[in-house]
Amino acid sequence: MAKAMTKSRIMSALAEKLNIKKKAAAEFVAALVGLAYKEAKNGFTIAGLGKLILVNRKERMGRNPATGEPIKILAKKMLKFRVAKAAKEAVLKK
Repeated sequence: MAKAMTKSRIMSALAEKLNIKKKAAAEFVAALVGLAYKEAKNGFTIAGLGKLILVNRKERMGRNPATGEPIKILAKKMLKFRVAKAAKEAVLKK
């Protein structure tokens, strides 16, 4: 099984592919990530990869798995990433 891409390997691959220095690739990725964090509340889409969105979850009833006792789970905001159809097809193709 192949190893997961580390931050260093990602920057090296981007730098080589785009014919730029690793530092420039790292600055670009940092800027993209910062923009994604800032715009998540409005939805941040990278075409072909997916969309980062902020969702509000409603209050609901759940169960304590240890005791089976019903508990109230409070409403909260959550961050979700919806994978694009193109990404699913590219990764899961048979």
